[in-house]
This record gives sequence, structure tokens and C-alpha cells, in this order.
Amino acid sequence: MGSNCSFHRRARRAGSSLGRWLLWLTALVSMAAAAEDLDAEVKRVFDGDSFLVILAEGGWREVRLAGIDAPERGQPYADASRANLRRLIEHRRVHVVTDKRDRHGRLVGTVTREELDVALAQLRAGLAWHDRRRRAESDPMLARAYADAESEARVARRGLWRQNDPMPPWEWRRLHPR
Repeated sequence: MGSNCSFHRRARRAGSSLGRWLLWLTALVSMAAAAEDLDAEVKRVFDGDSFLVILAEGGWREVRLAGIDAPERGQPYADASRANLRRLIEHRRVHVVTDKRDRHGRLVGTVTREELDVALAQLRAGLAWHDRRRRAESDPMLARAYADAESEARVARRGLWRQNDPMPPWEWRRLHPR
């Protein structure tokens, strides 16, 4: 009887491992299926890296620019970053290529207006950081272009790089939790 009980414990453990594996596989398949290629109009810009789009076929989505992180509200240059993004895309048609969502449910993707990479424009203006924390998720050539654009803005002291030691938004959020 003792060995039978041991067998059931091992079977339950194997079942839970199999269950976790199936859950992981299901999540992976759903992420791949969630890839979207959207043409939409930007209705409202929230900050320097996120906005609301209205889809041509109806409905809406919140979008965050992949590869960058803009200053948070209350942080120096947050208003300038938002204003620049508004100038670039608000009430204009954009193309969004995405395959994931962030923890807030927003689509995270590469956004272009005509031929302009919007995140790259924010970096060149010195109004966002290249988000190196998620570099592994990016296309290597695009990540290199983003890193170069941030570096050029730093050297030229454009935008937030006019400050002596600007605080990255991820550090700001850690020190100022909501």
C-alpha cells in the first residue's frame, strides 16, 4: 500500500509538471497568435511613449512604443516628450507591428508614420531613453539604431540630456510608486 501511495504522489507531481508545461505552451501559442499588424489613427497621446489608436475596422487599442521609455509625469521633460509625440502622430495614421502586450494590457510595438520610426524620432529628439532592459526582445539592428540615436542625443545634449544626470523613468517609478 505504501508503494502505491508513492506512485500516486509521483503521478501527481508528473501531472503538475505536465500541467505547467501545457500552460506554458498554451501561453506561447496565444502570444504568437496575438501578433498584430495594424493601420490606425492616433486619437490621443497619453505620454511620451503611449497612446490610443482607433482601428479602421472599428474598435480601439492602447499602444506603447517598443524599445524606449519616456519620462514619467512629474519628471523633467515629461511634458516636452508628450508634446513631441503629439506633434509626430496625434490625429495621424500610423502602422503598428506588435506581438505582445505589457502588464497594463497595452500593445507594445514598432510604430511608423509614413516611413518615420516614431520611437527613433523620440530618441533622436532626446525625449526618451533606449530601454536596454528589454533589448533581447528587440530586433538587433533596431536595438543598435535606438542605442545609437540615444547616444547621439546625449552627445549633442538634446532634450532631457541637457540635464547633468537625468533619472531614467524606471528608477523614477521605483522611487515614486503609484
